[in-house]
Amino acid sequence: MRKTILLSTLAMAIAAGAATAQAGSLGRPCTDAPAAKWMSIEALQAKVEAMGYKVRKAKLKNACGEIYTIDPSGARVELFVDPTSGEIIGRL
Repeated sequence: MRKTILLSTLAMAIAAGAATAQAGSLGRPCTDAPAAKWMSIEALQAKVEAMGYKVRKAKLKNACGEIYTIDPSGARVELFVDPTSGEIIGRL
């Protein structure tokens, strides 16, 4: 019984750590284009809002736009956006 509880607790801790590590970043750049070719954060926000999302917070990190939004169905979604085109590369 003790082993089962210990193993269950350990598995949950590992799973929680993996989810937290992924949530911080896409883990790779969204573009290799120089920063001079990137859109402004305001322009990226406007593109995402035109797709039906409500932007809560946005930043540029690791050559990727990270935009925290509410999607059209009301769910919280973190979008990873190519800063040169505004294309959504990934979502969490």
